[in-house]
Order: sequence, then structure tokens, then C-alpha cells
Amino acid sequence: MKTSFVSNMSLQNTLRLTVAKAQGELLKLQEETVTGRHADVGAVLGAKTARTLNLHRDLQRMESLKSTNALTTQRLAASQAALDQISEAGNSAMEVLIALSGMTSGDQLALARDNIGDALSTFTAAANTSFSGEYLFAGINSDVTPISDYLAGPPLSAGRQAFQDAFDAFMLAEGYTSAEEITPDRMESFIASFSTAFEADWETDWSSASNENMQSRISASETVQSSTNANTAGMRKMALGLVIGYELLTLGLTESTRKVVTDTSIDYMGQAISGIDSERSKLGISQARVKQANTSLDAQITILSKSIKDMESIDTYEAATRVTTLESQLSLAYTLTSRIQNLSLLNYL
Repeated sequence: MKTSFVSNMSLQNTLRLTVAKAQGELLKLQEETVTGRHADVGAVLGAKTARTLNLHRDLQRMESLKSTNALTTQRLAASQAALDQISEAGNSAMEVLIALSGMTSGDQLALARDNIGDALSTFTAAANTSFSGEYLFAGINSDVTPISDYLAGPPLSAGRQAFQDAFDAFMLAEGYTSAEEITPDRMESFIASFSTAFEADWETDWSSASNENMQSRISASETVQSSTNANTAGMRKMALGLVIGYELLTLGLTESTRKVVTDTSIDYMGQAISGIDSERSKLGISQARVKQANTSLDAQITILSKSIKDMESIDTYEAATRVTTLESQLSLAYTLTSRIQNLSLLNYL
């Protein structure tokens, strides 16, 4: 009978390999339990991996659109709020001018001029509203302040200097020595001439905005206008009406001539408010389209997420059970390894 040499080394190596394998499997199962998906999708799905990668790419694109749509929604809301301020400023100035009918008191005219000046300041501040570091009404020139401050100075702003030059030239050409000499028909002529020059020089004296509005992509195939610009008719008419009222009311005009000023200013601001409301309507349409796009994106995201889950998800309850089983096996393996390491003939001699 032959006796073979017996060693516990082979048993230790076997248990060591078993423990290492179980630890690796345990880490993978713990990851799957937390994420709810296969730890190695490629190994499990094989040829179907390309399909799930495409689904993930589509999902990321949809979620990116939802994220940018949130910014577009905020941009549109900020634009609407600024346009509302401009419209309210115009209405307030119109009420002041309408209330001047028949009034000749210097104090009342000065107060009215101050109110119109406040409306002009409100218009300028609202037109220069910024959002996320970009000016809303600058068009694609979003890093440039769209409207210059007419009331700034000294020195006089370009717009105000242009008015002063035009009025001085008018007085000189007519041979007037005081504003009281200006007749209603000549005032009409001056305002018409100034209005033409004002429109022609708008982008030189007043505006640095682009005529091209900002566009935002809201879906894979749809873009919307996400703001307006300071060169629209409503903006120009608002500034023109306010300037005429502000500059001419307190010059000592006769009542009939001043009526030409107030009527013309009211008319321009009426056109301005109509134009501003038109822009608000356009932005309102954009807001509705963004909302519809988000509804569609939500539906697509739901479908894509479900498709990905069907391909990649695991049974978390089964994974948790396997984790428990492996933990028990590892515990047993650690115990056996410890006991085997303590085996020695020296303990029995």
C-alpha cells in the first residue's frame, strides 16, 4: 500500500479562487441591484447592444431639448414681462397727455413732462432687459445693449442731440425767436420732418440691436422666435411719441400748438402699444409651441425610457437574493480558509 503526501495548500488555493470569484460576482450584483440594469450590457445583449446605444443617444437628445426648452420658456416669460412694462409705460404717458386737455398751468405741464420722462426711463430700462447674460431685445447681437439712454448726460445722448439740432434748425429756418411764435401747422411740419429723420437715424442714434431675432430649437424639426428686437415698429413709435411729448410740452407753446404736440404724441404711442401687443402675441404663440413640444418630448422620453428598461433592466429581487446567497458563501469560505490555515501536524505531536 502506497501513502501519498497530503498538504492543505491545494485546499487553500481552491478556496482562495472561490472567494475571488465570489467577490467579483458580488460586486457586479451589488452594482446591478443599485442601478437596476446589467453591469455589462454588451456582454448580456450581444448584437442588440447597438440598438440600446441608439436608444440612449435618442434619449439624451430629447432630454437636452427639454433642458434648452426650459431656458427658452424663461426667456420668453422675461421678454413678455419687459414688453408688458413698456406697454404700461406707454399707457401711463397717454393718460397724462389726455389729462392735459385745456390745461395751461406751468406746474401741471412740468409735472406731466416729469411723468413722461419717467415713462421714457421705464421704456429704456425694459428695452435693455437681460436674461442669463444676454440682452433680450438686441436680436442676435445679444451681448450689446440694444437701446441708448436718451436722458443720459452730460454730454447729451446722440438721440437727444439730434432732436436739439433739428429743433434749433427749425427755429432758425422759420425765423422764430421763441416757441410761442410756432403755429400749429408749422409744428405739424416740424414733427413730420423730425419723425422722418428719427426713423432714418434710429439705428445710428438709438439702437444697437439686430433686426434678426433670436431663434431657439424646441424639437428635432421645429424652431421658434424666442424674443423680439428693439428695432420693431412698436419700439420706435414708443420712443418717438415719448420724446415729442417730453421735449415740446413745456416750451411755452400756445394752447393750439401744444394740442398738436399732445395729439401727435398720443397717436404715436397708440401705434406703439398696438405694435408692442403684436410682438407679445407672437411670443405668446412661441410659448404655446414650446409647451406643445414639451408634451411631445415627454411622450417620446417615456417610450424611449421604457424600451431601454425592457432591454437592460434586471430583476432586482432576484439580484438581491443572489447577493445574500453569495455573502453567505463568502462567509463560509472565510471560515473554512481560517480553519484550514490553522491545520498543522505540530498541533498534534
